[in-house]
Amino acid sequence: MSNWLPSLNALRAFEVTARKKSYRKAAEELGVTTAAVKQLVEKLENLLGEKLFLGRGQNLKITSVGEVGLEELSISFKQIERTVNRMKSYKNKNRLVITCEPSFASAWLVPRLNKFKTLNPSIEVLIDSSPKVVSLSDGSIDLAIRFGVNDYSSRLNVERLYDESLAPYCSPSLIHGSKKISKFSEIENYPLLRWDTSQFNWSNNTKRWMDWENWIKFAKLDTTLNLNYGPKFTEYNLALQCAIAGQGFILGSTPVLSDLIKKGLLIDPFNLSIKTDLGYDLVYEKKAFIKPEIEKFISWIVSEKKNN
Repeated sequence: MSNWLPSLNALRAFEVTARKKSYRKAAEELGVTTAAVKQLVEKLENLLGEKLFLGRGQNLKITSVGEVGLEELSISFKQIERTVNRMKSYKNKNRLVITCEPSFASAWLVPRLNKFKTLNPSIEVLIDSSPKVVSLSDGSIDLAIRFGVNDYSSRLNVERLYDESLAPYCSPSLIHGSKKISKFSEIENYPLLRWDTSQFNWSNNTKRWMDWENWIKFAKLDTTLNLNYGPKFTEYNLALQCAIAGQGFILGSTPVLSDLIKKGLLIDPFNLSIKTDLGYDLVYEKKAFIKPEIEKFISWIVSEKKNN
């Protein structure tokens, strides 16, 4: 049996064209001319002795032979991409890349990160602060700290860091002196700061819990209050800074804001922390322990959580 194989360039040109159903769009993705893509696909067809596409332009259709190749080649090129990323990751083996939910990153992780650096001075830590669920499969991200995700792939290890509890927090200055508040119904006299959770299209639970009216229902409080809504923020950290500045109440995480609470920057005047079905999870690939840096960070953050 011959070990002959067509060129990777020809196979890649076919795979992208089949996926995009267009020579022009394939050329844009590959960064070459449309003519070059067509030429590579034609070479592959000549070598195989089979047509891979019928029609032209917007009417390009893949043949049955092409369909067979598309599925396998798409999987193969994704595997090649993952392998190359893992090779790059190994090259930077003293580098640890962590994708982290923004409020957890700024209020909990970053203030403690110097402790990890002191214990592990040779490890460079890069924090990607994003509310999006970033894939760990290509090896470019080592660890994730995710919020509000309930459905995880079986290839991932998941460790719960904190169960989420939410309470209305404000700066002591907001209710100081004559403005002192004694019961929850008086909250209607203060601005309620809001977080725009429309970006969480993967987590309806997060949207549900971070809504003031829903939280009041969950807390079994008076739902007829005339709520006074303040600004809405696309970034939770901006809403948090607004609350610290004494500009209103914010729904905040009791475990994540613990340092700010201990420092007296935020208070829960009603003692109304409500446990939710959300949580903060440490997530990593089951094969991630090939990097000792990952193992060290996991050990450190679990220990830090216990101390907290």
